[in-house]
Amino acid sequence: MESNTISFDEQESIQRLRNYLPAQAVLKDFVHHNTLHAFQKLPFFEALKKASTIFGYRVTLSLEEFRTLFQKGQISEAILDQKILDKKGRAKFRYWKNSLLERDYNNVVSSRIGQLRENWKAFYKINLNKIVHPFLFRIISSYLDQGIAIRKFPLTGLEDGFLEALIELEKNAYSSLFKTRRAKTLLLDSDTTISSLLKILIGDESLFEQYLFDQQFAHPGWSGMVNNIEHNPNSLLDPKIVSLKDFILFELLLEIDALDQKLGENWEPLGYKIEEKPDELFSTIVSTELSEVLELWQDAFEWTYYDEVLAGVRAQTIQEKPKEKSFQALFCIDDREYSFRRNIERTDPNSETFATPGFFGVEFYFQPENSKFYTKACPAPVNPNYLVKEVARKSVHQKDFHYSKHAHFPIRGWLITQTMGFWSAFKLFINIFKPSISPATAYSFQHMDKHSKLSLERDSAQPTEGGLQQGFSIEEMAERVENTLKSIGLVDNFAPIIYIVGHGASSVNNTHYAGYDCGACCGRPGAVNARAFSYMANHPRVRALLQINGFTIPTTTQFLGGMHDTTRDEIEFYDEDLLSPANASLHTKNRAIFLDALEINAKERARRFDTINIKKSLKKIHEKVKKRSVSLFEPRPELNHATNALCIVGRGALTKKLFLDRRPFMNSYDYRIDPEGNYLLSILNAAAPVCGGINLEYYFSRVDNAKLGAGTKLSHNVIGLFAVANGVDGDLRPGLPSQMVEVHDPIRLLFVVEHYPEVVLKTIQRNKATYEWFINNWVHLAVINPDTREVSVFKGGSFHPYSPLKSELPQISEIFPFIENNQGNIPVIQTS
Repeated sequence: MESNTISFDEQESIQRLRNYLPAQAVLKDFVHHNTLHAFQKLPFFEALKKASTIFGYRVTLSLEEFRTLFQKGQISEAILDQKILDKKGRAKFRYWKNSLLERDYNNVVSSRIGQLRENWKAFYKINLNKIVHPFLFRIISSYLDQGIAIRKFPLTGLEDGFLEALIELEKNAYSSLFKTRRAKTLLLDSDTTISSLLKILIGDESLFEQYLFDQQFAHPGWSGMVNNIEHNPNSLLDPKIVSLKDFILFELLLEIDALDQKLGENWEPLGYKIEEKPDELFSTIVSTELSEVLELWQDAFEWTYYDEVLAGVRAQTIQEKPKEKSFQALFCIDDREYSFRRNIERTDPNSETFATPGFFGVEFYFQPENSKFYTKACPAPVNPNYLVKEVARKSVHQKDFHYSKHAHFPIRGWLITQTMGFWSAFKLFINIFKPSISPATAYSFQHMDKHSKLSLERDSAQPTEGGLQQGFSIEEMAERVENTLKSIGLVDNFAPIIYIVGHGASSVNNTHYAGYDCGACCGRPGAVNARAFSYMANHPRVRALLQINGFTIPTTTQFLGGMHDTTRDEIEFYDEDLLSPANASLHTKNRAIFLDALEINAKERARRFDTINIKKSLKKIHEKVKKRSVSLFEPRPELNHATNALCIVGRGALTKKLFLDRRPFMNSYDYRIDPEGNYLLSILNAAAPVCGGINLEYYFSRVDNAKLGAGTKLSHNVIGLFAVANGVDGDLRPGLPSQMVEVHDPIRLLFVVEHYPEVVLKTIQRNKATYEWFINNWVHLAVINPDTREVSVFKGGSFHPYSPLKSELPQISEIFPFIENNQGNIPVIQTS
């Protein structure tokens, strides 16, 4: 919106509004993203100032919190002095040091949004939010409902969607949606537009757009959800047609109705009452000294940690890997898989693990047997052309008999309450003391039956279904296998068994369960993808085609799919019966290695949990962790991506002897087989938005859990099976609940890439969308020169040498003492 704007363009204004609304998808497709995506074209700190000034968001920790971290030693004074304040110049050093540590500032966060609409209270003594929102939210939630409502919204099948359904309802219902005559007349009038309604409400056309922003950001959750469903109607299993334009028009009608009921129809438009117009939302923002102080603290907080990491990585000695491996395993880049991988390699030093995005380069829609719906099994932005079906499923989904839709009716509901209701209460009581898996559990291993088959190979005689090709051709399989293995550097020295391990999570009473599964699989378990890749890599015709292309996998090597449940620390393998006798014997030994590593991993995770004594035996700790995952009363079954701070792109030896806690995403990569950075480009094109999006959603949900997060999950109410709100009539809550972010340090992600700086620079500049993440500092980027081990940091469009202040890291041989005595983040440690 320009400061001299007079005329109002309805379409352009709504499009501008869309850009700033929350972009969180429905619960079943919960995929992390940059909360401030609308500002991403700006440099990070400039974007923060705009977001804070316009919308009133808190965008960093408070000044008091930073000072407390400094006093505790969690912000290094050496980093603050030599890496941050030194840039201000020696003449101003003392001034800025005193400002950071001593000076008082007014840190009240105010906002431009809402200033215009507040005048309804000032001039007309009416609170439109209180009157309009409860009814508006009930109508839209009923219309979008996915099966939780007792009665379906009438007329949802109309092609024109939400507004047309309201018009038909108004024409045919016994009672009106409105309390006064004018609003009903305007709804039924085909000439009614948003502009005409704003003329009644505001009058002054120069204020129309600002009023729409004020109105929609009084409930950004609902507006964002409507906007998302408008563009992705199939994100609902029961698709509904709705548009932001119709949603706004209906809300404007409800506001006119509320004003007419209180004031009659002759009230004067709000714009004519205002003598001094409020600050325009997007006019120039003046930087304050407080904002600059907070920027300095944020940089110092981040580089205190980054300096340790870069010192540790630079000190590593890269050794050639042994020729023979007991087994190899390929995992997702997920930060929760990093600790599992580390524990596997420490349990069996002859093993080798790799990581790549958890859909393993195989993109498709998946249809479980007996399901009416397809689910995406690849990153959310990808639109696959393939369909994979589950067939010959041997298990069936269980149901609890006391969950009954008949309880919605008066007589039957009373009878059910008096009979099965008592049994439900008894089961609830037992669950307090003995949690167990039930049909109500979101159990990751139920996503696909272990003993079923997948329709992975294309039958040329089979027609497409829903525009999707069923299965893959041999050529398509070979292309995906070769690209994935080359991208991680696994091109020779193949072990007898290569495990492809997806991940998922189990929990109960957790509305954000999809956020615990694999983001690369669109918020679903990665078991299907792991099994699909293994099938393709084992296929004799695929192997033959790869060999023709010069990529040879020994005939004795077999790929085996599996899945790791990150909440329960359990693992399941698929198609074990296809292993050769020799590999079946090896698999028995390897399985014991996995199980031992899982117990160690459970202990490492449990140090964060107040209710578990981690000085007990590994087996007892593991049992406690598994019970925790199915406890109805546990709001923190796992802390998910909390504390994520790094993304390492390079060979495993780059961090082999470092303990990085559970903080890095890891993408295996070998610069030697990618001299021009082609595979690196594919990696960064995915990792920047995916890992960066996870990091920033955690960052913003942590610093402002009230506006940018979801608040506490303890009061969450599921709305229509697609979103959550606090209470019955509240706004929808995008972002993450406090129980997922409360231990998170809000720092930006640091990418560490092993390659030559000039190659990495050319690579990131090849894709404008990827380059934006780095040039605008939404994430940081450091490069390790593989020849010299020197570190370079990307800033202002080029790489600059960086010398870590940390000269030595603590060295240990046993990590358990650190784990057992520390619930907080553990510093970077050198291990033997």
